[in-house]
Amino acid sequence: MAKPGKTKVKSDKGGAAAGKAGGKQKMAGVPKNILALGLVSFFTDVSSEMIFPLIPIVITTFMGAGKEIVGMMEGIADSIASLLDIFVGYVSDRQGQRKKFVLAGYGLSSLLKIGIAMSTIWQQIFIFRGLERIGKTLRTSPRDAIIAASSSKESLGKSFGIHRAMDTLGAITGPAIAYVILAYFGSSFDAYRAVFAAAVVPGLIAVGLIILIVREPEKNVEPRIKPKFWASLKALDSRFKSFVKVSVLFSLAYFSFALLILRANEVGIAAETILGLYLLYNIVYAAASVPAGMLADRIGRKNVIVLSFAFYAAIIAGFAFAAELWQFALLFALYGVFVSTDESVNKAYISQITKDKTRAMALGAYNSAVGAAYLPASAIAGAIWAGFGAPVAFGLSAIFALAAAAWLAVQK
Repeated sequence: MAKPGKTKVKSDKGGAAAGKAGGKQKMAGVPKNILALGLVSFFTDVSSEMIFPLIPIVITTFMGAGKEIVGMMEGIADSIASLLDIFVGYVSDRQGQRKKFVLAGYGLSSLLKIGIAMSTIWQQIFIFRGLERIGKTLRTSPRDAIIAASSSKESLGKSFGIHRAMDTLGAITGPAIAYVILAYFGSSFDAYRAVFAAAVVPGLIAVGLIILIVREPEKNVEPRIKPKFWASLKALDSRFKSFVKVSVLFSLAYFSFALLILRANEVGIAAETILGLYLLYNIVYAAASVPAGMLADRIGRKNVIVLSFAFYAAIIAGFAFAAELWQFALLFALYGVFVSTDESVNKAYISQITKDKTRAMALGAYNSAVGAAYLPASAIAGAIWAGFGAPVAFGLSAIFALAAAAWLAVQK
């Protein structure tokens, strides 16, 4: 029996060959695992983005749910997607296994989308939406570990860039397919259910790709002592801990995207048009990701994050008072610029202020901390909106975002 904390060395040459083939074999100059996981994320995002932009409209228009229900549901979903990241990543590291977590995560999400498609009351969608997010937290850290292990150190950035590009392409394709279906069948409840049912197919394709193509990377056979969970957590840099505190404050202002969709619908913008706005958001998000990273490299990552917090405050204030289609189009595009910055520069800054041996734990801890704030942020915003109106709810979020920007700006 192998001792705890050490990797058992196996003499199975075939297994080693399979790991090597799965990890480093290339197609068109790109490691096979990278392309495979890129396709998995593409089909999963096609599936997800056909469903999730429409859920707020379906449950409020056809199922009698209020804005506070939308806020609570999306807050729970966002929190679940992040709260367990730190633990899943740690367990995957300890076991030295990745694929089973990836398969379980994508598989669970795909199965629960069938439940969403079959739902007839908002309570059912509420439950399935929350449970579906468990799949995301199961797969994210192990998937990223496979990408890193399947790539050379010199091409890590390129490998993650390829994966992000294919993922975002799915986020563009999904709403486009949903738009075509709704444009053809109309905006009836049956038409929405047709979109949800069609979205199950690409999700199942993604699961099939994991089973057939993705391979467990070759394991590191050099035994090494792995630190305990709490020891790893305590070893994190003090600057990182300060940044997490600021990020949690900002996350209280960073409510679910579903409320922005609901805001557009509230002022009379049709569902199929909102899908077009969502498509615009994803296109801008994809296009702005690299320039945002380059700007951060040039003027400092912390400076860009401070500016992004203030930028978010201005965007949210704009949503509070927007009334015309062109205004929402502009705001959704600007929101895409903000998210592209938030998704990339924050993690780059964390990598900058943490050591290599604690970096994975740090990224997981960051995801879990901000995830804990998503639930109250969305739930409170939805409740305030229902009780006092959109300008009050969105205005308070803008104030919190500005406070976070000021706090980060004065940190050393």
